[in-house]
Amino acid sequence: MSRNRTERLVNLVICLLSTRRFLTAAQIAATVPGYEHDPDDPRDHEAFQRKFERDKAELRDLGVPLETGTASAFDSEPGYRIAHRRYALPDIPLEPDEAAAVGIAARLWQHAGLAAAASSGLAKLRAAGIDVDPQATLGLEPVVTVDPAFAPLTAAARERRVVTFDYRVPDADASTSRRLQPWGVVCWRGRWYVVGHDLDRGATRCFRLSRIVGSVRATGPSGAYPARVGEDLISHVARWSGPVEHTGRATVLARQGRAAGLRRWAREVIPGPDGDRLVLPYADADAFVSTLIKYGPDVRVLDPPEIREAVLQRLKEIAARHDEVVARGVSA
Repeated sequence: MSRNRTERLVNLVICLLSTRRFLTAAQIAATVPGYEHDPDDPRDHEAFQRKFERDKAELRDLGVPLETGTASAFDSEPGYRIAHRRYALPDIPLEPDEAAAVGIAARLWQHAGLAAAASSGLAKLRAAGIDVDPQATLGLEPVVTVDPAFAPLTAAARERRVVTFDYRVPDADASTSRRLQPWGVVCWRGRWYVVGHDLDRGATRCFRLSRIVGSVRATGPSGAYPARVGEDLISHVARWSGPVEHTGRATVLARQGRAAGLRRWAREVIPGPDGDRLVLPYADADAFVSTLIKYGPDVRVLDPPEIREAVLQRLKEIAARHDEVVARGVSA
C-alpha cells in the first residue's frame, strides 16, 4: 500500500472516530486529506467515488467496524461512522521490548505528517458544525519526538536524493560538512542513525542524527542513485559503533516477578522483602534512562543519584505532555 493511501485511510479512521453522527461522503471529502476534488466535475467526482468505495472496502477487510446510516429520518443521503464500542480494543499488556516497538512506531507516525493532517481534519469538522468527541482520538497523538533530521533524511532516502549536512563528532570542536547518498534511517541502542554512501570519502558511513548540526539539505534530482534493496542497515551501524563499553553501574529495585528484561541484563540480583535489587551496567546514561522508564512503576532507581534524578525528570516531562494533550482535547 502506498504511503498516500495509508495516510488517507488513517485520517479517514480518525475522522469517523471523532464524531458519533453519520458523516456523508461529501462531508468526508471536505474533511479528509486525499479526497480533494471538484464535485461539479463529473469525471473528478466519479474518481472520488471510486477511491472512497475502495477505501471503505479496505477498512472493512481490515476489521474496522464501518457503519452506514442516517443522522435522522429526514436525511436522504446515507452517512458513515465507526462504532466505538466495536472498535475499541481491550487492555493489551506489553512486554518492555514490545512497548519499545510501539514507541518507535509512534515516532515514525508523528513524522509521517499524519498528526498534522489529522488535526486539520478535526478542525474542519468543528468548522462545519459537527460535534467532535474530544476523547475519541487522544490516544492517537504521539508525545514522543525524534531528532529534527529524521523527516528530511527519511524523505531523501525514499526519493534517493543526495543530502548535505553539518556533522559534529565528540572529539572535535567544529562541525564538518558531509555529502551523503542516504539508504535509510534505523534505530540502534536507543539512537537514530542514517546509513549511506559518503560521496567525499567514497565509502559507506553511518551518522547519528543527534550529532547533525542545523538543517539537512536535499540536493539534485530524485533517483540519483540505485536503491539498496535488502541492505542490512543495522549491521552497518553495529560495526561502526563498535562494542559497548559499560562505564556506569546502577542499582534498581524491581517488583517481584516483574521487569524480566532488566533481570536478564543484571550482573547481580539480590532478593529482598520489598522487591529485588538489580545491579545493572550501562554505557549511555540517556539510553539507560529511556530503558528504565519503559518499566513504569515496576522499577525504582536507588543509585546513582544522577540516574534517579534523570528518570524522575523524564517521567515529569511525559506527565506534562500528557496533561497538555488532555487539556487541548477538553478545551476543543
